[in-house]
Amino acid sequence: MRKNTLFLFARQGFSKAFAGRANKVLMCVLSMLIVYATWNGLSAYTQQTAIRKTYEREVRHNWEKMPDKHPHRMAHYGYLAIRPKHPLSFFDLGMESYTGNIIFLEAHKQNSANFSEAGMSTGLLRFGEISIAMILQVLLPLVLFFIGFSTIAGDRENGTLKILLSQGASWKEIIFGKSIGLLAVAMVFLLPVIALLLVVCMAIGEASADVLSRIGWLMLFFLLYYAIVSLVAVLISGISRTAKLSLVSLIGIWLLFTIITPRTTQAIGGWLHPAPSRIAFESGIEKELIKKGDSHDPDDPYYKALKDSVLRANQVDSVQQLSFNYSGFQMREGERISAEIYNRHLKNLMQIYSQQNRVSAISSFIDPFIALRNISMASSGTDFISYTHFQQQAEDYRYRLAQHMNELQIKLISNDKKASQQISREFWKSLPALDFRPLSHSEVLRQEWISVSALLGWVLGLTLVVLIFSGKFKSV
Repeated sequence: MRKNTLFLFARQGFSKAFAGRANKVLMCVLSMLIVYATWNGLSAYTQQTAIRKTYEREVRHNWEKMPDKHPHRMAHYGYLAIRPKHPLSFFDLGMESYTGNIIFLEAHKQNSANFSEAGMSTGLLRFGEISIAMILQVLLPLVLFFIGFSTIAGDRENGTLKILLSQGASWKEIIFGKSIGLLAVAMVFLLPVIALLLVVCMAIGEASADVLSRIGWLMLFFLLYYAIVSLVAVLISGISRTAKLSLVSLIGIWLLFTIITPRTTQAIGGWLHPAPSRIAFESGIEKELIKKGDSHDPDDPYYKALKDSVLRANQVDSVQQLSFNYSGFQMREGERISAEIYNRHLKNLMQIYSQQNRVSAISSFIDPFIALRNISMASSGTDFISYTHFQQQAEDYRYRLAQHMNELQIKLISNDKKASQQISREFWKSLPALDFRPLSHSEVLRQEWISVSALLGWVLGLTLVVLIFSGKFKSV
C-alpha cells in the first residue's frame, strides 16, 4: 500500500464529511449535545461533591461530639458511610444514578446502600441521561455510519470506483484510506473532549497520576472503537450494491450494537445465573444467625456454653469475677460470627453477579460497544465493581467500628452493674474516619481484560478481513 494514496483517500473522505449541508447540521447538533452534557455532568458533579463532603464533616462532627456513654450504645448509634463521586463520573454516569450513595453502619447488622438518584427522582430518569460518554459511544458512531454509508457504494453508483481501480488504486488502499478519513472525523470530536477532561480535572484539583492515566487510556480505547466503527462502515459500503442498501444495513448494525445485543446479553446473563431476591438473601442470613444464637440473650445455648468455657478457663464462678467485661467479650464474639455469615452469603451473591457480568463481557467479542461501555464505566469509577468496592470498604469499617467499641467495653466497663457504665467521649475520637480508597487504574484494567481483548480482537479481525478478502470485492 502506498502512503500517498492512503493519505489522498483519507483527506478526500474527511473533506467530504464536512461538505454536505446535512452533515454540517449533524456536526453542529452533536457539538451542542456534547457542550450540554459537559455542563450538565459537571454541574451535577460539583453539586453532589459539595453536598457529600458537607455531610461527611457533619457525620464526623456528630460522632465526636456524642456525650459520655456506654460504648455498645455508640456501636448501635452507628456511622454513615457516604460514597464520594469519582472525578471522571461527570464524563460517564454509568450506574451512578441507580446505586445507593449512603450506608448506615451499625453493630450486628449490615445495611444496603440507600438514597440513589433514581430512587429520589421522577420517572423521567428511566429514559436515560445524556452524558459525554453516551454521546461518544452511541450518537457519534451513528453519525459516522451516516457519513460513511456512501464512501464506496456511492462511488460505485456514479462510476467513480471503476475509474479509481483502473488508475491503479487497490481495494486495500481505498478501504483503509476512507476508514482513516472517517476516523479523523471522529477525532474532531474526541480530541476536544479529552482536552476538556484534562482541563476540568486540573481545575477541580483532581489531576492525579491515576486520573491522568485513566484519561489517556480512555482516549486510546475510544480511538480503537472508532477505528472499528470506521472499518465496519466502509466495509459494509464496499459490499453493498447501492448506497441505500448500505445505509439500511449500517442502521441495523447500529441498532444491534447499541440496543439489541446489550439488552439481550443482560437478559441471558440473568437467566443463566439467577440471583436471589433481596428478601431471600436477607432471610437466608437471618436463618443462619438464628441457628448460631443471639449474643444479646444470656440464656442462648451457644452463648451459655461459651460463658461456661470462659469461666472454666479463668477458674472463676461468675462473670463478675472476671478481669474483663464479659458482655463486651460476648458482643465481640457475636459480631465476629454475624460478620462471617454475612460475608459468606455476600460472596456467593457477588459470584452470581460476576457470572452475569461475565456473560456481558464475553459478548463484547460480538459487540464492540459493550466492550467500550464496560471500559468507560470502569475508568470513570461508575461501574458495578467500583460500587461493590465501596460496599466492601464500608463493611470493613463497620466491623472495625463495632469491634473497637466492644474492645473499649471489654477493657473499660466493669462487670459490676453498680459501677459506672459510661466512658469518656474522648474515646470516640480514637476511631479514625472512613477513608475511601478507590481502585487504581491498573486494577481496573485487570478487571476489564476481556473487554480490552475484545476491542483489540475486533481491530485485528477487521484488518485481516480487509487484507484477505478485499480483493474479492466488485467494482460494479
